[in-house]
Amino acid sequence: MIKKLQNKISLIIVLAISIPLIFIVGIYSYSYYNNVVKTNAQMIDKFFGERDNLFFDKDNLNDMSKIYSVDLEHFNIVNSSNNINSEIEDYTLKIINNKNEYGIVGNYIYKKRVREIKDGNISIIFIESSNEIQRIKIVVISSIVFLLIGIILIYFLSKKLSELITKPVEDTFTKQKEFISDASHELKTPLAVIQANADVLEGDIGNNRWLKYIQNETENMDKLINELLLLTKIENVDKLREPETFNISSHIELIVSSFESMAFEKNVKIETKLEKDLITNNFNRDDIDHILSTLIDNAIKHTDKNKKVIVELIKNKDNMEINVKNKGKEIPSSERENIFERFYRVDKARNRNEKRYGLGLAIAKSTVLKNNGTINVDYKDGYTIFNVKLPL
Repeated sequence: MIKKLQNKISLIIVLAISIPLIFIVGIYSYSYYNNVVKTNAQMIDKFFGERDNLFFDKDNLNDMSKIYSVDLEHFNIVNSSNNINSEIEDYTLKIINNKNEYGIVGNYIYKKRVREIKDGNISIIFIESSNEIQRIKIVVISSIVFLLIGIILIYFLSKKLSELITKPVEDTFTKQKEFISDASHELKTPLAVIQANADVLEGDIGNNRWLKYIQNETENMDKLINELLLLTKIENVDKLREPETFNISSHIELIVSSFESMAFEKNVKIETKLEKDLITNNFNRDDIDHILSTLIDNAIKHTDKNKKVIVELIKNKDNMEINVKNKGKEIPSSERENIFERFYRVDKARNRNEKRYGLGLAIAKSTVLKNNGTINVDYKDGYTIFNVKLPL
């Protein structure tokens, strides 16, 4: 949770600084480009003067090896300076329909000059400006390099800042987990004493309604404490258990078979659709046991009578999917993300009666995440579907 918070803060910092930086660098690069091109275009106007209604005198341009003139009528070349070459002609045809008054093409800066108020009657002046264009390229490339280095530095800075910002939250969260773990351990001893004394008292006085209440609530508390300890254990380690190689298809069949009696009592049928002989070496059997047992137990308890639960194992290219489907009441879409939160219960009254505290799915999700997977819930064709994806 802390890592997700740090990543979000880091992303916000990077975007908040990078977007203005990109804008500034982009404006600078464009301004430099536009200034160089516009300056050369203005130089053309000063050099040739206002001659918009005249053809350029090509004889006056013969000695200017880096300046080329092309006159067009109705978009056809009708006149040009003697030093023109095929490259200039190709560029002329390329930019003839370009709406820009001036710009860059190849190693040339060009300027269009209207000779008559007629469509296609223009002159185009080219100045060979390889040095200026090279400087523009250097400025653009330097700006991009500067931008990339800046973004990289911003990224590392944002990581450090996000760690500093979340440090108080992380410390509080760590202390909270330590408190839950310590308190759970401390509560186990008095609960065991209460349970033992209640059993002894039952032997002396026989069945008693008030004694049954004590025994029932101590059992509930013991289950709650064990779930809290398991959740704390999962969240305090990077990896739950050492992975092992096993046939997950057969293992899921075994897990499903252990719930057949429970399903029979609830008048529910369990079906399996499993990929045959799928071997994995990325997980521990106990992790898969806990994830699948939680989902199947949850599915059976929320399935309507005479309906069925379907357990699927599907192999994809880079991962495997485990789907647990059940026919029952739809989980509202607004509740679907919340059901994986600790102590969250959609139907609080029913879950309390069934000794359910809203920790099972939270523990299953933590186990899935520790194994680099994802878990989601959806509703389709009358089925509530819990989907688990794990990397192969």
